[in-house]
Amino acid sequence: MSTLIEVKDLKMYFPLGRAGLFSRQKAFLRAVDGVSFEIQKGETLGLVGESGSGKTTLGRAILRLIEPTGGRILFKNGNGGTDIATLSRKALRRQWRHMQMIFQDPYASLNPRMTVKEIIGESLVANRIASGAQMDERIVDIARLSGLNIRQLSRYPHAFSGGQRQRIAIARALVMHPQFIVCDEPVSALDVSIQAQILNLLKDLQQELDLTYLFIAHDLSAVAYACDRVAVMYLGRLVEMATTKELYYRPKHPYTEALMSAIPPDDPELPMQPVFLEGEQPNPANPPSGCTFHTRCRYADNGRCKTEVPEFREVSSGHFISCHYAESLSLKGALEHQMAVGPKGPENKQTG
Repeated sequence: MSTLIEVKDLKMYFPLGRAGLFSRQKAFLRAVDGVSFEIQKGETLGLVGESGSGKTTLGRAILRLIEPTGGRILFKNGNGGTDIATLSRKALRRQWRHMQMIFQDPYASLNPRMTVKEIIGESLVANRIASGAQMDERIVDIARLSGLNIRQLSRYPHAFSGGQRQRIAIARALVMHPQFIVCDEPVSALDVSIQAQILNLLKDLQQELDLTYLFIAHDLSAVAYACDRVAVMYLGRLVEMATTKELYYRPKHPYTEALMSAIPPDDPELPMQPVFLEGEQPNPANPPSGCTFHTRCRYADNGRCKTEVPEFREVSSGHFISCHYAESLSLKGALEHQMAVGPKGPENKQTG
């Protein structure tokens, strides 16, 4: 597969004012701090991590819905690549035809004063792509693909359920025939019974329209089902990235191990065996020195982990890790955590 999106050393800092009462130095919240990765054409890359880790900010920065502080965002569509970070506003508007976003909350992302037809066709009108009968045809086609009843296009969003509203949001994102979609928690606001329908719809649309996804989510089970590869984010940085199977069953970062241990077992009678992390996630405005995870890591030492920032490096084919001791750690994946418990409880309870 060829690379469609290449992100190089992307930074997103938010100014907070002065660092101290008598300091002249400005303080910044480092929401995204030097992130680099690639997304292959036609794949789904999952992005997971705790709330506040910078996942949504990263997705918005890639589309330049917010202005990144630094770095490069290359969109490679066969003409050598376009650096989205340097485009003028006019050129960026044209580029957005190829890049769209599905937002988390289908209740808040739709204009309640517009009909479904107007919502889906708004971008066609704004970009002067289609009008009249041609626009109506495109709206009807994408509405059908998204599983909407075309006889209800004249209704307003309040008349629809949460799952139907998310289908409207998906149709709106796809009507300009983009190549790349940022899916920001696309199923988290929906009932569990509807989540599977939306995930299947996204997979079907990906196959039919040759789409590439960045799939941001908290639900690790949804990520396992929807994604080809998964990247783990902690405090504004990537700490691990690998194929879904490799990451879930053979994690190499202690933070990833803790995330995998939180996946509920298939059998509801079996108790969970979580790996507990000490303390709270540090303040991104004042991150720890060295490895930012060392304050919560049970494997950390007071030397290298505390003083030296680990390189985000490839330790095996396609498996990237940001940990000084990745090769020497023996960590449990999702399957091992579920197999290690029985009806009477965990055999070897692990605490951080």
